[in-house]
Amino acid sequence: MYTLKYTAKRLLFMIFTFLIIISACFILVRLLPNVPAQQFGKDMDLVLKSRYRQGLVDEKGNEIPLLVQYFNFFRKTLIGGDWGISEKLYFGQDCFGVFLEKLPNTILVNAYSSLLAVPLGLMLGIYAALKKNKWQDHAISTGVMILVSVPSYVYAFLIQYYLCYKLDLFPLHMRGGGEYFTWATFRSMLPAVISLSLSSIAGYARFTRAELTEVLTSDYLLLARTKGLTRAQTTTRHALRNAMVPIFPSILTEVIAVLSGSLIIESIFEVPGVGPLYTESITTLDYNFFLLLSAFYTLIGLTAGIVMDLSYGVIDPRIRMGSKK
Repeated sequence: MYTLKYTAKRLLFMIFTFLIIISACFILVRLLPNVPAQQFGKDMDLVLKSRYRQGLVDEKGNEIPLLVQYFNFFRKTLIGGDWGISEKLYFGQDCFGVFLEKLPNTILVNAYSSLLAVPLGLMLGIYAALKKNKWQDHAISTGVMILVSVPSYVYAFLIQYYLCYKLDLFPLHMRGGGEYFTWATFRSMLPAVISLSLSSIAGYARFTRAELTEVLTSDYLLLARTKGLTRAQTTTRHALRNAMVPIFPSILTEVIAVLSGSLIIESIFEVPGVGPLYTESITTLDYNFFLLLSAFYTLIGLTAGIVMDLSYGVIDPRIRMGSKK
């Protein structure tokens, strides 16, 4: 009962937060100067038809009051799913259609990075905890601190320079096209996958080491050892199970958040995904794409937060989400 109430309350807060963020984005965008597309030699009639369809202008192309625009945006866009056409980047093309076309590339790159980062990070963290204060632990901890401290785009440039340019192991940029599961496509996305996974590996390793080290020094594990269990038995049966309670929700969160991608890494390796599309929509002032992708990233971030909170109660039934006791 507590969990249902807590879930319902979190969902309501998520919707409320989402509406606040998107409303602020819409209002600020509509207050910005919108350079007419005809100045770039574009077909302004097509733009006006799209804006009229979305309820942003009247039949003559004149802007209607901002409050009316907002209610039309809420009704036709957020509920109706009509995000309009691109006015700059992909002129005349449906924004949502272009978004769906580029989304699989972002999902694949980030999914592969998670598949690489999660097992490696957990194994390094477990090994460092078992070798606490030994040279293996110091070596792993030093490497983790370096990976955490340096921005991911620095590794991206190093990987691009040494692995792609000097050694010619991979192409400089990801291969386009709709062939997602071919060897050529997989090979072309590996530099971006490695760049994305390095910081995640370090984060998982540090978090796992800290949690497992604390559990290994707890009193109940010492009691288990005095009852005759070996160190391997206490580690696998008790320590790892309890240490995974705070670790597993972060893994679930990253699985959800793979949809959001990495804006900088995707831009460096020219991944034909939604990341570069978002940055280009900002620089070119393509407001329809900007609103669509802002809504997408906001929704992914809020969903990941809820999944992380609710997963605690699923992993450990002793945790009663929403209970005051």
